[in-house]
Amino acid sequence: MKSTTYYVSSLNGNDQNDGMSEKTPFLSLEKINQTGICPGDKILLEKGSVFCGEYLHLKNCGDINGEVIEIASYGEGDRMPRIETKGTGVWYQDYGTVLDNACHLYKGDVSSAVLLYDCENITIRDIEITNQDDEKSPEEYSAPHKMNRTGVAVVAQNRGTLHNITVDNLFVHDVNGNVYNKHMNNGGIYMTCLKPEDESKTGVARYDGVTVKNCYVKRASRWGIAVGYTYRHKEFATKVLAEEPFRKYGNENIVICGNYVKMAGGDAITPMYALEPLVEHNISDSCAGEMNDRFYRYPEKRMGKVAAAIWPWKCKNALFRFNEAVDTKLNQDGMAYDADSGDGTVYERNYSRLNEGGCVMFCLQEAIHNTFTDNVSYDDLGGTISPVSNPDAYIANNRFFVRKGVPFKRKRMRNGKVTLKNNEIIIIDK
Repeated sequence: MKSTTYYVSSLNGNDQNDGMSEKTPFLSLEKINQTGICPGDKILLEKGSVFCGEYLHLKNCGDINGEVIEIASYGEGDRMPRIETKGTGVWYQDYGTVLDNACHLYKGDVSSAVLLYDCENITIRDIEITNQDDEKSPEEYSAPHKMNRTGVAVVAQNRGTLHNITVDNLFVHDVNGNVYNKHMNNGGIYMTCLKPEDESKTGVARYDGVTVKNCYVKRASRWGIAVGYTYRHKEFATKVLAEEPFRKYGNENIVICGNYVKMAGGDAITPMYALEPLVEHNISDSCAGEMNDRFYRYPEKRMGKVAAAIWPWKCKNALFRFNEAVDTKLNQDGMAYDADSGDGTVYERNYSRLNEGGCVMFCLQEAIHNTFTDNVSYDDLGGTISPVSNPDAYIANNRFFVRKGVPFKRKRMRNGKVTLKNNEIIIIDK
């Protein structure tokens, strides 16, 4: 099948055009939403364009055996095309089941600037995205049932395993979603798996091949970047996690690299339900800023004020290396790194500084076989390490620069088991 390139420009486009050349571009993204996109097609937005009050929603497109669908920019200049959604692009999200904690909301309306719903073999790059509200007061901003919002939402549901999804060099900012809803498509870049309408026909909804790289996510709530929460979470409700359930029900070949997440309202970067995800060369800066009583004011029955910077959830053999986490704000967690309810998490050669909840936590009884080696922690506050009821953790060959008066083990988070070997602890006097 012959591929097609579609051009869209808010500067000189017209929806009466055919959209097939730089000289005859469409004016609106709605023309693309109404077009059947095929493998190999390209959607190019002109640099300098601003699509105000618009959104780009693609559904059920792409083919792992076909050419890659590409969403990118064209033209001259340094200004990325900008999708400025302003709360439009509303769709209904429903996991089809309660989540692993009944406190988490699992269905409701979501506004997404970009929505890739059951799409695969697709790349989006070189675009600026924002989805800001116009709340005028703290009460409006913190309203318990305000709209969930996303910069980029990716959803797997009715096509089984989705392959080869790449998000590259996006500037996603000012996405002020619902601060309380952890696992809706709610934040900067968020990918989820929902219960299929007929799983016996389509197979399990999951990902095999996701790359999020070189993105700048700033002022997004609640999450910065999250990949892989699944309706099949019950398959992973054990301490020891075998590989086979991930190949059937979870996610594989997840790579999150080279991203900079600044001022996320909650957590910065998290792979979820993934086998051997790779998270490297990312920066988390000043995140978890809304996990406090100024913003997190009306949670109702939802969970408390907890967020960390860069961490996995229910992953097997997750590898985190060459990341940097600085200035994570204090909350019930508030640390740079958190080996949380996973099996075989490895942190190596990462850096942390001035995180108000400390450097690293090993969280609860299902956090097993975790390794923290060759990392540097400088002036992390509150308590450098937090072993919290975990059965084991190996901490070796790290350099901990600890401010005088700050405990090495965080108070009230020190009842887990750790093995400390060849670590250097240097007291600094501030």
